[in-house]
Amino acid sequence: MRINKGALLKVVEKPHYRTDLPEFRPGDAVRVVYQVKEGNRTRLQAFEGTVIKIKKNGLNSSFTVRKISHGVGVERIFPMHSPLIEKVEVTFRGRVRRAKLYYLRERRGKAARIKPDLRRMNRGAGKASGAEAKEEG
Repeated sequence: MRINKGALLKVVEKPHYRTDLPEFRPGDAVRVVYQVKEGNRTRLQAFEGTVIKIKKNGLNSSFTVRKISHGVGVERIFPMHSPLIEKVEVTFRGRVRRAKLYYLRERRGKAARIKPDLRRMNRGAGKASGAEAKEEG
């Protein structure tokens, strides 16, 4: 009897997938709140920056966030389905034409700006106002 390893992996990994993360793309600005262990205590820390890469690989999916801190570029890779991530908030929806935004590493100041994606921003606002209207009515 042969066992399909892909199907077996899906069954084993399924309970560990996160479904509470918002939909975001490269070019979006996000705030990731995650747990940091210091000695015997844990605290929450926020990392806010631009998503420059999303790697989709099942349970091993990850996304990279880049920010400028005191004039130095800082990138952090977050596992998508990590239990240490408390929440991810999308603060800005950007419109880019690439899946990997590595070119932002060489850009500084105004050259590193990303245009807003007005269609996705308006769509998100429409959903929120529609939900509020239903609650009122």
